[in-house]
Amino acid sequence: MESSSSDTRNVPLSVSQRTLHVTDADEEDESVKQLNECATIYISLQDCLVESNRNWKACQAQVQALKACQAKRNKNDQT
Repeated sequence: MESSSSDTRNVPLSVSQRTLHVTDADEEDESVKQLNECATIYISLQDCLVESNRNWKACQAQVQALKACQAKRNKNDQT
C-alpha cells in the first residue's frame, strides 16, 4: 500500500478559503445567481466536492438535495 505525504483529501478548508469560494459564487457566477433558492445547495455541493477531492459519492446528500430543489423549481415554473 502506497502512502503519500501530499494527500490533502482529509484536510478541511480554512474559513478564508470557504468564504472566498462562497463570495466568488455569490458575486461573479451568473449561473449560480440564476439558481435562486437552489444556489445555497449548489454552493454546498461545490464545497463538498472541493473538500472530498471531487468524490461525487461522498457528496450524494448535496446532489440529491440539489436535484430535489431543481425539480421543485421546475414544477413551480410550470404552474
